[in-house]
Amino acid sequence: MTDKTLYERLGGYDAITTFVNDLMPRLESDPQLGRFWQHRGSDGVQREKQLLIDYLCNKAGGPVYYTGRDMRTSHVGMNISESDWAAFLGHAGDTMTALNIPQQECDDVVTFVLSLKDDIVGI
Repeated sequence: MTDKTLYERLGGYDAITTFVNDLMPRLESDPQLGRFWQHRGSDGVQREKQLLIDYLCNKAGGPVYYTGRDMRTSHVGMNISESDWAAFLGHAGDTMTALNIPQQECDDVVTFVLSLKDDIVGI
């Protein structure tokens, strides 16, 4: 049994940043999901990436303070569908595979992400 946080087991800030830097281009270039980043300037996309890094680091038990809004507020009105959610999960899984994230950590990440679904989909 380990006392390490998920943040530590994933490799800390740099590893989570690598995850986000791999995931975001997948999402932005997806024919279905790309609409969420249309008409966004590069500065806005960079800010969104940093907020995602901070959020994931914080929620994984890291020493990072998250200054963004809660998930429900951030996603309300975006009309994210079940199909969008499934596409996102596929890309997140592809990123974890590409980065060789160990199975236990993948399972823990998936459990966490699935806990957010009600605050993201269909609101």
